[in-house]
Amino acid sequence: MDITQTAATNKKSYIVRMVPVMLCFFAMGFVDLVGTASNYVQKDLGLTDSQANLFPSLVFFWFLIFSVPTGMLMNRIGRKNTVLISLIVTAVSLFIPAFGDSYAVMLVSFSLLGIGNAIMQTSLNPLVSNLISGDKLASTLTFGQFVKAIASFLAPIIAAWGATTMMPTFGLGWRALFVIYAVISFLSISLLAATPIDEEKPDKATGVVECLRLLGKPFIFLCFLGIVCHVGIDVGTNTTAPKIIMERLGFPLEEAGFATSVYFIFRTAGCFLGAFILRTMSPKLFFAVSVAMMLAGMVILFVCDTLAPLYVGIGLIGFGNSNIFSVVFSQALMYTPNERNEVSGLMIMGLFGGTVFPLAMGYAADAIGQAGAVAVMTVGVIYLMYYTLKIRKI
Repeated sequence: MDITQTAATNKKSYIVRMVPVMLCFFAMGFVDLVGTASNYVQKDLGLTDSQANLFPSLVFFWFLIFSVPTGMLMNRIGRKNTVLISLIVTAVSLFIPAFGDSYAVMLVSFSLLGIGNAIMQTSLNPLVSNLISGDKLASTLTFGQFVKAIASFLAPIIAAWGATTMMPTFGLGWRALFVIYAVISFLSISLLAATPIDEEKPDKATGVVECLRLLGKPFIFLCFLGIVCHVGIDVGTNTTAPKIIMERLGFPLEEAGFATSVYFIFRTAGCFLGAFILRTMSPKLFFAVSVAMMLAGMVILFVCDTLAPLYVGIGLIGFGNSNIFSVVFSQALMYTPNERNEVSGLMIMGLFGGTVFPLAMGYAADAIGQAGAVAVMTVGVIYLMYYTLKIRKI
């Protein structure tokens, strides 16, 4: 009886600690509102495309600047406290648009949103490793990505509701999205602050040079490139899928844009299913299957010129790419358990490298059409095939 009671108590304690952490993953998804919000800001202020595109660009920029320093900050104040700081910065960034929607105000808001998200993504994933370890870490991180994706899905729906609802939004309109997410951010802060999480003794103090030096470890460098390829394929598919349909079928953007929704639908489904599959299947085998699906999807995008097969190819890429980040990130964390904070910063810095793919894809598409863009993404898939051979048993 005592053993049963102890197991029940441990399970309850685990759930109590995981709920606030998963709510933090939901808050992590707030950064994806930048795409929806930038379109509304462009419409409201009459901005050019280049001016409006500065908003999402800011998000990637802050990953380059803050990822590695955040790894060092965790060594000093701990992972939980660092996540709390990121949530505070996020909440402040979301409240700013409530006081106006000028170009300068929105630039400040998106800058702080990017900074908060860079700190959060760097610190939240290793915080999970204090609750989950070994072969369950990848599946838990994948479930966290699924929760994050829910926030990403809800952003355009809430913005559209705010813009069209007859209910009072106090003059905010679509900007009610920011206030709603700000309130959830404060809820996340309260719950996480009240949740006891045991952390191991902070790692030794390190500097930026020492963090970057970890890239000299071959496996860590392979993981870093894996993150770059994952993000490159993710951003690349989002931007290129509608263009492929427009080029080959002559659809207008309003209709071709559904291709992006197809990608997100399968990516979210992959995150949800992957959280359970990774608990029973080895990360290496599941990773190999995922990469094979992406490769099949790329082949379809190369050769097909009818709508249904193109949707199938996009769906395969979305499902296959949904769990790449979790497996690569967990592999890097488990490889250097005494330097997880620094490694986390390096892996998240790889998100900035995802901007390299769209640039290369743009030049390739200008030269030979959208098939050139697909070819660039295929290079990333081929690298992930090579990385599959290097995955270690945890």
